[in-house]
Amino acid sequence: MATKLILLGAGKIGDAILNLLSHTGDYEITVADRDEERLSYVQKAGFPNVRTVKADLGDQEAVTELIKGHKVTLSACPYFLTPVIAGAAKRANSHYFDLTEDVESTRVVKQLADDADCAFVPQCGLAPGFISIVANDVAKRFDTLRDVSMRVGALPTFPNNALKYNLTWSTDGLINEYCNPCEAIVDGELRETAALEEIEHFSLDGIDYEAFNTSGGLGTLCESLEGKVQNLNYKTVRYPGHRDIVKMLIRDLQLGKLERRPILKEVMETAIPMTKQDVVLVFVSVVGMRDGRLEQESYAKKIYAQEVNGQLLSAIQLTTASGICAMVDLVVTGKLPQHGLVRQEQTDLKDFLSNRFGQYYAN
Repeated sequence: MATKLILLGAGKIGDAILNLLSHTGDYEITVADRDEERLSYVQKAGFPNVRTVKADLGDQEAVTELIKGHKVTLSACPYFLTPVIAGAAKRANSHYFDLTEDVESTRVVKQLADDADCAFVPQCGLAPGFISIVANDVAKRFDTLRDVSMRVGALPTFPNNALKYNLTWSTDGLINEYCNPCEAIVDGELRETAALEEIEHFSLDGIDYEAFNTSGGLGTLCESLEGKVQNLNYKTVRYPGHRDIVKMLIRDLQLGKLERRPILKEVMETAIPMTKQDVVLVFVSVVGMRDGRLEQESYAKKIYAQEVNGQLLSAIQLTTASGICAMVDLVVTGKLPQHGLVRQEQTDLKDFLSNRFGQYYAN
């Protein structure tokens, strides 16, 4: 019997989630959004086992009624709707999953999860999400930990503008990453660090990159590894030169101020084109003691855009959507806890990569 699932948000990532879930035949899917144009696209796309509903996703009572009867709730909405949707899922006793990188929204989800009878699985996707599963898996192979470094980038395969960047996912989420405080463990202490700082340069497969602090990518890993690691940090990867231009926009022109972020969003969406020709880079490095010796172990992976079920999905669409879909599968099949907060790092990497959706990271 198919599992009843509701997807809230029919944007770029929602589109990819539908592609993956609907073709399995294991899920009966309702898609809700307030944008009639997006819902019309979903209808025309002909995804099997999918029906659409127009709804105001900012009204918790209306969202609760919408969710009732669905075993699973997926939010692919902007971060500011997270508290509303998570609260509605709890009231409807539906397993909750989201993609948010926003730290404050996730704190609300954690509070809701405390006494919940259903599972709350925030921050699924790539980063936060898969990167924490990998980092925790590598870290478990050490007796004691010194440094855990996590680097992720979603980059155009063919950069041709000054930023060397194309929009590949939520602009609101991108601005959040560039503007909000970052979490890190420094010399054994949990700290907040500034976004866009601590820039570093490195090469992989003969290509030069830069990496710098951004917000949200660590998920709950700081809490999980606090007291066990000396240094833990997350940085976003870009092509060299990107950070300096973004820093000028956000700091010098003060477009990072909360009331001016809509201007920054308009500038970015007007001037920077989207692309489906992209690559996702995942890099984790762990240093620690093993068998009495100081050792380093690294994990590196590149995932490219590809066609899935007859539809071209960008690398960021594919990695984000397959991340949340794999977590849904793992909860529904009982491989993860059935109530309360479920952290990404509680997932076994082998279970994730052997999953039908997680395999997109493995191949």
